[in-house]
Amino acid sequence: MKPKYIIYALLSLVLGGMIYYRISENSAKDGAGKGKGAGDKKPAKVTGIILKPQIFSDNLSLSGSIDANEQVEIRSEVSGVVESINFEEGSHVAQGQLLFKINDLELRAQLSQAKTKQTLASENERRARLLLEKEAISQEEYDIASADFRTTKAQTQLIQTQIAKTFVRAPFSGKIGLRSISKGTYVTPTAVVANLVNTSQVKITFSIPEKYAGQMKVGTPISFTIAGSKENYSAKIYAIEPGIEVTTRTLKMRATASNAGGKLIPGTFANIALPLDKINDALLVPTEALIPVQNGKKIFIAENGKAKEIMVETGARTDKDVLVITGLKAGDTVLTSGVMTLKDGSPVQVKLK
Repeated sequence: MKPKYIIYALLSLVLGGMIYYRISENSAKDGAGKGKGAGDKKPAKVTGIILKPQIFSDNLSLSGSIDANEQVEIRSEVSGVVESINFEEGSHVAQGQLLFKINDLELRAQLSQAKTKQTLASENERRARLLLEKEAISQEEYDIASADFRTTKAQTQLIQTQIAKTFVRAPFSGKIGLRSISKGTYVTPTAVVANLVNTSQVKITFSIPEKYAGQMKVGTPISFTIAGSKENYSAKIYAIEPGIEVTTRTLKMRATASNAGGKLIPGTFANIALPLDKINDALLVPTEALIPVQNGKKIFIAENGKAKEIMVETGARTDKDVLVITGLKAGDTVLTSGVMTLKDGSPVQVKLK
């Protein structure tokens, strides 16, 4: 045999031995791995809490609008030239205070004429009455004189009323806004002169879903906040609509709040917390313990060293916790961390918070 063939044969034997050794080593490792997997898995380290009943005040979070206690557009009931303006823009005015005056020279001339006619008609009526008593005239003639007198008297009263309307006064106390007239402006009843607002207290208008309608009653206290302020304000419901709004399926109501400091401005939004029923034995779980699933929500609890999957029904929530209505009971150990990797029956090692 030639030497080169002997070398080839030796190399083949060495290479075959190396392949056989590698295959044997891999088989041994696979067997060891399978043997290890066949035993118990290492428990997952998780944290949890033991459920304890606690008092929970269920609040409904809503949005509402803040309205003035009273608000009106100041207008003149008669047309004419503005003779004087008697208020400062943005100032406080009292009820009955004169705001502005319309020129009434023409009306007063008409009143003088009407009074003259009334005097003459009154004298004619007096004479007709005397003649009727003497049967010198008929009842019909007297009735005509009497009707003429009543007509002129009514005309006089009408003009006096028109003159009174030239004095425009504040219908209630409040803060008056910016005026849109000047002295000498010709105004008509359609022209808005200024807005008058009473904000010593404000109204909060809001609506609730119809399912809570049965829990509402006049006198219920609420709390609210406004944008740009951390202050918490309180109010009290004073009026409730008698029926549900059909299109939105909501119930509208109003509350009043004191506004002595003037911080609550009409037209702004209010973030309202409306108290509902108080639960004395509520079960609350941290929000991180909940796992959304296709059919609802589930929670893992620890039972005999293993994770157990529980389907739950939830209710109201706070910033950190969720109220569990069904599925759990007091004393359950609820898992709060590492729950996303757990399966039903997985071994767990729980560290209680």
